[in-house]
Amino acid sequence: MTKDHNPNVEWDVIVVGAGPAGSSAAISAARLGLSVCLIERGRAPGSKNLFGGVVYPAILSELIPNFLEDAPIERAISRRVTMAIDGNRSTSLVVDNPNWVDEIPNGFTVKRSLFDSWLADQAVKEGATLLNATTVTSLDRSLAKNAKTLVYTDRGDIPLSAKVVIAADGANSFIAKEAGLFSELSSHHYTLGVKRVIELDETTINERFNQPNSFQGTDIEILGCTMGVSGGGFLYTNRSSISIGVVLSLDSFSKSKVRPEEILSGLCNHPSIKDLIKGGTDLEYGAHLIPEAGKKGWPELYSDGLLIAGDSGFMCLAAGIWLEGVNYAIASGDLAGRASAQAIRKGDVTKEGLSIYKRQIDESFVGKNHSRFQSAPELVMSPIVQNKMPKLACDIFDELFKVRDPLPKVGIPKAIFSAIKANKISKKELIQLGIRGFRSFK
Repeated sequence: MTKDHNPNVEWDVIVVGAGPAGSSAAISAARLGLSVCLIERGRAPGSKNLFGGVVYPAILSELIPNFLEDAPIERAISRRVTMAIDGNRSTSLVVDNPNWVDEIPNGFTVKRSLFDSWLADQAVKEGATLLNATTVTSLDRSLAKNAKTLVYTDRGDIPLSAKVVIAADGANSFIAKEAGLFSELSSHHYTLGVKRVIELDETTINERFNQPNSFQGTDIEILGCTMGVSGGGFLYTNRSSISIGVVLSLDSFSKSKVRPEEILSGLCNHPSIKDLIKGGTDLEYGAHLIPEAGKKGWPELYSDGLLIAGDSGFMCLAAGIWLEGVNYAIASGDLAGRASAQAIRKGDVTKEGLSIYKRQIDESFVGKNHSRFQSAPELVMSPIVQNKMPKLACDIFDELFKVRDPLPKVGIPKAIFSAIKANKISKKELIQLGIRGFRSFK
C-alpha cells in the first residue's frame, strides 16, 4: 500500500491521519489532481483505532459509488434497539426494518482495521502516497501564507513541505492544539469509550438476535447501564463477533469511584445482555477518547495553510437518538480535500482563502445537524435523563403490563403519573425537560 517517496518532495497537500476523515480528504484532493501525502502513525490505517459502532454510508456512496463491491462490511443493520436499564429490569423500543439493507444499507458494522485500510487503499488508487508508521512531531507554519508549511516527523530532521495541511489526527488532535485553534478544552468535551469484542460463530449470532442471515445485524443503544456515571452503552453485531461497550462522561467518571471495566462488566452480566454474549471468546479490549461536545466544542476549522477535519474538529454527532461519527468524518474530509484544491488553484492558501471550507461545512449536513442539535449532548448527559429516565421508563411499562387480577387495570395516564410521582419528578422538572427536549431536537 505504501509508496516510497523522496522526503524533499514538496506536496500540494499533506493529510495527517489515515482514518475516515484523512483518507476521504486524500481521495478528494488526489482525484482533483493534487499531489497528496497521507501520513499514518500506526503500522497500518486502523491499527490505532478502537471502534464499536455503525458506519452510515450514504455519504460514502457519493465519494465511492461502487464501495459495496469490495468494502469490508460486517453486517448491515436491520434492527435498531433503544434500551433503558434499571437494576435487573429493562425496557426496549425495537425497530425492525429489513428494507434498511436494500441497495445501499442504512448502516453497517465494520472492523476499523479492515475498513480504514480499505479506505486508505482507495486514496492510494487515486494517486495519494501513504506513509505508515510515521508520527508528525511539529509544524512550522511561519511561511504558511506563502503556501509553504513544513511538516516534521519522527523519520528524520528533513521536513516535508505542503501548501495545505489537513489535520485528521483524531479527538486529541496534536496539530489543532499546536496551532492554537481550540479556545478552551476540558474533560467536559470528551467521553471515554471502553469496548470488548467477543467472538461468536455466525449461526449463534443469527439465532440469538433473530436475524435471517449473516448479512443482517442488530444495533442496541443502552441508557441506565453505567453505575451512576453519565453515559450509555452499546452492543453491535459483526459477522462472527459482538462489540459491546460503554461510553462515559470524563467529568462524571473522574468524580466516581468505579473503574470502567467494572461498569462494562456490569453491563455484560445484566439479565437482558448476558445470554446474548455467553460462551464467546474475547478478541479485543480497549479504550479511547470520543469528542462528544457537539458544535459547542468545535475549534476553528481553518487557518493559514491548515484545515481541521473529522474527530479533530469534534464532528461527532452524539445526540442520544443519533450516535454518528464516521459519516461526518468522511463528509468533512471530502470537503477539506475539495477546499484545498480550490484554494491552491486560486493561489491563496491563507486563512481567508481557506475559509471556503467552513462555509461548505456550514452548508452541508455536517454543519446543519451540529447547529440544529448542539444542545442535545448536554441534555442527554443531564442528571434527569441519566438518573431518572431509565427507571421511569421501566416503571411505566412495568405498571402497564403487570396483571393485577382481581384488581382493575390502572390505565395509561395513571401508570404514567404514578411512575412520575414515585420517581420524585416535579412538574417543574417535567416542564423544563419538555422545553429542553423540544429545543434540542426540533
